[in-house]
Amino acid sequence: MNRVSNIAVICNYKLLPERIGGMDYFFWLFDKKCKENGIEVDWFFPNMGSHGHYGKLNIIASGNHPEVFFIKEIEQNNKQYSHVMMHFVELCTKSSKRIKELTHAKIIAVDHNPRPLAGYPFKKKLEKKVKGLLYSRYTDVFVAVSEQTRKDLIFDFGRFITSKSIIIFNGLNPENFRKKTDFNYKGKFITASHLRESKGIQDLISAVANLPEKPDFKIDIYGAGPYEQQLREMVDQLSVNAFFDFRGSVSNLHEIYADYDYLIHPSHAETFCYTVVESLMSNLPVITTIGQGNVLNLVEADVNGFLYNPGDTAGLEMILSDIVLQRKSIKNGLAKNPRTNALTLDFMVENYVKLLS
Repeated sequence: MNRVSNIAVICNYKLLPERIGGMDYFFWLFDKKCKENGIEVDWFFPNMGSHGHYGKLNIIASGNHPEVFFIKEIEQNNKQYSHVMMHFVELCTKSSKRIKELTHAKIIAVDHNPRPLAGYPFKKKLEKKVKGLLYSRYTDVFVAVSEQTRKDLIFDFGRFITSKSIIIFNGLNPENFRKKTDFNYKGKFITASHLRESKGIQDLISAVANLPEKPDFKIDIYGAGPYEQQLREMVDQLSVNAFFDFRGSVSNLHEIYADYDYLIHPSHAETFCYTVVESLMSNLPVITTIGQGNVLNLVEADVNGFLYNPGDTAGLEMILSDIVLQRKSIKNGLAKNPRTNALTLDFMVENYVKLLS
């Protein structure tokens, strides 16, 4: 570790005070641990931020393409780094090649990006195979945030990256979450995600509209995103306004999960799925999709939640009907999977710091 003194983190992740999530806590703790080891970190984010602990980070505002900005910075200032870590940027590109040529640093690329449920179109698949052949050699380590993501990485770019592809689970601090203790049904559900089509909230709206019996219950939708207007219009068109409340983005989800009966996460595509992990850390039972929302296999059917196939609106409708008519219930949302022990923030940071040695 002693020979590592200066690293760069290139991250296409906008710093928004109203949206503080697991990655923000990771960035803050990773920077702190690096400094404790005598390592300075230059953070190339799209924008400046001072909320939380961002005021302690050396942030360089880099616009919407921080990897392009970084290349120009290196070309102009000739600053050298021992390691360059990339989050939320496209992998295996000309930019990664250029960064390697300019810095001769160890390049660590982290894949957070979900794949479409039906897979990429043929042209996109071919492009990724070609990029893998041309540019994967310039990345020293590919980090996946789940087993499925690692499989997707190898499938996308070629089996020759297998030996340098590893898994580091994202992590959270369990002590931050208020635990649910009252499991008496109150008719309160929560959905929390970026509002885009792949999160499947349109399936939830359809399922509620199709319920043959609709006793009094409420679904609070937390989050914002490009699909919000379409979801609001769908709620209006299907006349289910009484059952949905759009709450926007909040920074205290860790405190309010415990107030609800269930998390509903109808996602079509995930790589890690913070929302499900956060809910289980709050002992909140989860209704989610097989293989996508439950990408980490932490939800056990009829034990700490209910599962159905992605896009299966009828399956979700059946689960909701059983719950709201109180024919079925879950009394504990705790994740019993041993893997839960690997999902702490300290464990995550420790593994990333190890990559610098």
